[in-house]
Amino acid sequence: MLYIVCMAKSSASSKARRDLIHHTGSVVVLAVGDSTSTPRILLERQYRHAANDYLWELPAGRIDPGEKELEAAKRELLEETGYTASHWRRILKFYASPGFVAETMSVFLATGLRKGTAQPEDDEVIYLRLVPLSTAVRMVTAGTIRDAKTISSVLWLHCQGISGKGKLAGIDSRKKRKGQA
Repeated sequence: MLYIVCMAKSSASSKARRDLIHHTGSVVVLAVGDSTSTPRILLERQYRHAANDYLWELPAGRIDPGEKELEAAKRELLEETGYTASHWRRILKFYASPGFVAETMSVFLATGLRKGTAQPEDDEVIYLRLVPLSTAVRMVTAGTIRDAKTISSVLWLHCQGISGKGKLAGIDSRKKRKGQA
């Protein structure tokens, strides 16, 4: 990450100081277990110092210099959870907080999950839970999930009208629509 202070024009006649954080970007993994009648979302619970609390989140992390988005997503899923996936598709791309951080977040839908051994970093203590989509949506609307990337990803999946086994496979093969990542 690089912290930059620059002068930027805020209108035709005035200049203003802008504090910007440049970031290499990050990936988010919406890992969905589709082996039961109801799709289940893989959530992590870990302590976040900025929030001074434990948060429910999707697996996510920074894209290393020279790394491709999909490679980073696969790496983060394996490191944080031990899971791998057989099907991947980017479903969203957005700015995390464009007022001062030049960070994009790419969300990947990962299905066909296989459990393995997590490889967390030394300072990561991560608890995992597979929750039904309907439960995750309730966690969002009740304020239990407070992480923006997770909220947007869970609600994206909910808006796809997914309710049972077999319907999730259709998302993986849908053609990109206008305006979709």
